[in-house]
Amino acid sequence: MEITLKVNGHDYTRSIESNTTLLDFLRNEVRLTGTKKGCDVGECGCCTVLIDDDPSLACIILAKEAEGSSITTIEGISDRMETSGNIHPVQQAMVEEGAIQCGFCTPAMVVNGVALIEQNLKEGRNSLSQTEIKECVSGTMCRCTGYVKIEKAIAKAAKDCSCKVDF
Repeated sequence: MEITLKVNGHDYTRSIESNTTLLDFLRNEVRLTGTKKGCDVGECGCCTVLIDDDPSLACIILAKEAEGSSITTIEGISDRMETSGNIHPVQQAMVEEGAIQCGFCTPAMVVNGVALIEQNLKEGRNSLSQTEIKECVSGTMCRCTGYVKIEKAIAKAAKDCSCKVDF
């Protein structure tokens, strides 16, 4: 079957098998390998992408189900800023807070952090709680950092994006 997916603002048309997951489409057909293939059953969260701004597990979504949606991968996160070309404040904070160890979970953590901050601002709220940040990262397995530095990085980025953070 032939499908067209809008990924990071670009349309990609490919002939694929009907059972191709979004994750396999991104990694194998479009060669965007920042989205990681961990458990392949929706448990680890490392394959998180944004579909129409909502964090979604790409390993349990068929590529054909994402047709007509806007998909953002880690490679497209910086383009969500008004001044594209710079890294997103969440990415910068992850570096500054030492929240990156092996890096396998990092793309998903960044995607989730960006979604949390953007959704918060879109709803007209300009504050985040420690609980909200902890919930944000809880769906992605990290075996290296223990989450504390990741949570601090998201809190720092939220402050940089004009959110008040109770952390």
